[in-house]
Amino acid sequence: MKVIVFGATGMVGRGVLRECLRDDTVSEVLVIGRTATGVAHPKLREILRQDLDALMTEDGIVDRLSGYDACFFCLGVSAAGMSEEAYRRITHDLTLAVAGALSSARPDLTFVYVSGQGTDSTERSRSMWARVKGRTENDLLALPLRTHLFRPGYIQPLHGITSRTRLYRVIYGVTSPLYPLLRRLAPDHVTTTEQLGRAMIAVARDGAPQRVLHTRDINASALADGRRAAPLTSRPRSTPPPPS
Repeated sequence: MKVIVFGATGMVGRGVLRECLRDDTVSEVLVIGRTATGVAHPKLREILRQDLDALMTEDGIVDRLSGYDACFFCLGVSAAGMSEEAYRRITHDLTLAVAGALSSARPDLTFVYVSGQGTDSTERSRSMWARVKGRTENDLLALPLRTHLFRPGYIQPLHGITSRTRLYRVIYGVTSPLYPLLRRLAPDHVTTTEQLGRAMIAVARDGAPQRVLHTRDINASALADGRRAAPLTSRPRSTPPPPS
């Protein structure tokens, strides 16, 4: 299985990338983003562009993406301090530009979108981020792709992964020691970066009965996936790879 990962330098995306590189059913990983991952691995390729919207309209991009089986879209930003228009451009418009290009390249591709617990599919929520995420989900489901929407609650980063957002790093500094307790008290609302990655691979490979997967479904998919992963042999790059 050949997969594309967007947002591989963020907390969720790094966890997903790690699991893809460890999994022997994933033969190739194409990371598309603005900055290099800093990882070297025989299965890993990267396309770096500052303007991802423009990349999706480049000549030949549809052909370049047509050989992939799945896309794990982990790219996202916090809505804190952003206007609805600015948040919509990143959360909705860019996501749909990518999904639209992929649907032209391969309509039967599996597209896994990381949304969030509390997303409002009616698009009428008082919370701006929930409305925008809800519209994004609805528009993705209208495309001819095998779309699955992940709505995780609390995500515990593992294996040295940290958030790039300073506020979240502070929050995780407080909550991480409480994670074992949270997992016992609210198992259906707590997951990890590893479980997210395992679940995405399982859904892409085997499918899922539901289009929207909440934390309980994500964890169940990860558990059912079993231990297919191999030891990770990647190493940090001393210098980032040149843009493709």
